[in-house]
Amino acid sequence: MPLPSWSVAVLPEVWQSAGFGLYFHWPFCQSKCPYCDFNSHVSNSIDQSRWAEAYCREIERVGHELGPRKLKSIFFGGGTPSLMNPDLIAKIIEKAAQVWNFSNTIEITLEANPTSVEAARFHGFRDAGVNRVSIGVQALNNPDLQKLGRLHSVKEARNAIDLAQDIFPRMSFDLIYARQNQTLKDWEKELKEAISLQSSHLSLYQLTIEPNTAFGARHRNGKLPGLPNEDISADMYELTQDICESAGFSAYEISNHAKRGQESIHNLVYWDAGDYVGIGPGAHGRITINSQRYATETPLMPNEWLNLVQNSGSGENLRERLSPKDQANEYIMMGLRKQTGIDLSRFPDHLLRDDFMTKINHLTELDLVSTRSGYLIVSPTGRPILNAILRELLLD
Repeated sequence: MPLPSWSVAVLPEVWQSAGFGLYFHWPFCQSKCPYCDFNSHVSNSIDQSRWAEAYCREIERVGHELGPRKLKSIFFGGGTPSLMNPDLIAKIIEKAAQVWNFSNTIEITLEANPTSVEAARFHGFRDAGVNRVSIGVQALNNPDLQKLGRLHSVKEARNAIDLAQDIFPRMSFDLIYARQNQTLKDWEKELKEAISLQSSHLSLYQLTIEPNTAFGARHRNGKLPGLPNEDISADMYELTQDICESAGFSAYEISNHAKRGQESIHNLVYWDAGDYVGIGPGAHGRITINSQRYATETPLMPNEWLNLVQNSGSGENLRERLSPKDQANEYIMMGLRKQTGIDLSRFPDHLLRDDFMTKINHLTELDLVSTRSGYLIVSPTGRPILNAILRELLLD
């Protein structure tokens, strides 16, 4: 009797083709944006030396467990990591360099908000080892920045972008579209303005109303008027693809656009099913030990995580062995977001038979996916309905 299609893992140790990265979560912000459902907290007093000790202890713990590896990327996310002291960033990077060998092309990214105070710290972050920043601009007009709860102005955003390009080898910035009362013409003008600012990478996200946010509560109470309908949002997505592509910003992932060679190395570790360690409150990870892949999680609350590291010697509160089916589904879900799709050779032969291939053939006939040189790729027609395609392909 043949094995079920999910009974054998995606080929052992395939994470090595995507590489190994570190993610550090800094859970603090100056204020909570109304659309944000990330694990972020506002605090008036932060003992950064205590955080440095906890981060470094976690690096040592994981390094001892995983052993020698080549580190491809480090990402400081949050929260607002640009509120971290540059010397804290330096200590973390130095500790990581003591534990693992750095790739010759290691990417070290820090997320930043473009307030004047934080932008002035860019020189310190560069000296600490950061070589890429990702700036949370979100909008290029002041009324919409206020609606989004952002603390910076358009002038501050432009200044931060200019400064980042002078200081760091690589930089990116984020924008949110499909905002309240935003027209297609508004977005076209704003996107072209963003491209004119000469960044080599843009992250462009449709506004999503998450239930456990201030926007979610307002929306439930009918107090978030002017959101574009599905047709206008779809038109904005198509316009985004056309404008970015014509300007040389390839959509290498469904929401991320980059000039050639400027793709985010760290994000590609995620999307290609590489290994990554998540350190800090609410950080998730995927690690492979003895050919078995595990999902890791940490507590959401900052003090709970700190106490766990100090008292138990590990910041993890969950480590779950991923079944072969889970691994395959994660690779499908993450990899099909990429323009280059997923490598079918990474699956055991028996997975590519019967109902799975039947589904692929059906989606190919509808011009929603294609297979090319052993890769399964979502077509431009299929990208706007990626979630529906995933529901069709994910293993039961």
